[in-house]
Amino acid sequence: MTGGIGPIRRRKGNMEPKSVDEILDFAIGREQEAHDFYDGLAKKVKQPGMKDTFLQFAAEELGHKKKLEGVKAGKSLFPAKKVMDLKIGDYLVDVEPEGDLDYQHALILAMKREKAAFRLYTDLAALVEDNQLKLTFLTLAQEEAKHKLRFEVEYDNNILAQN
Repeated sequence: MTGGIGPIRRRKGNMEPKSVDEILDFAIGREQEAHDFYDGLAKKVKQPGMKDTFLQFAAEELGHKKKLEGVKAGKSLFPAKKVMDLKIGDYLVDVEPEGDLDYQHALILAMKREKAAFRLYTDLAALVEDNQLKLTFLTLAQEEAKHKLRFEVEYDNNILAQN
């Protein structure tokens, strides 16, 4: 990426990307992985409504990928508002995406994944000095927080409310 992007801050002892392009390529790769993850979950769940939800999330992750590709090409993102965190996913045991997933385990997996994506973008924002790129990563972090919130609300309404 050229023009206006400052150097990347390096943290002591960590091997980190050397250029903004490497950071953006890394984030673009993570969005493709997220798409593939949700697409795969959609094929594993039995509930039609949950299948549709995961397919929708797969499409949203491709949207994030396109935004990052746009940023790499020089476009800007507008900042997102801070999203509430119910922290439900923070207190649940990790599950593995194996075999047919029941509704509860699929939601747990999705919450954990979105929390990790939020941390990724927050960490990437801390790596860059350019304010526009920092804002881009913080905006994407808030989009991932919105995803996590949607899964937490779903979990609260359909799992916790039944227990």
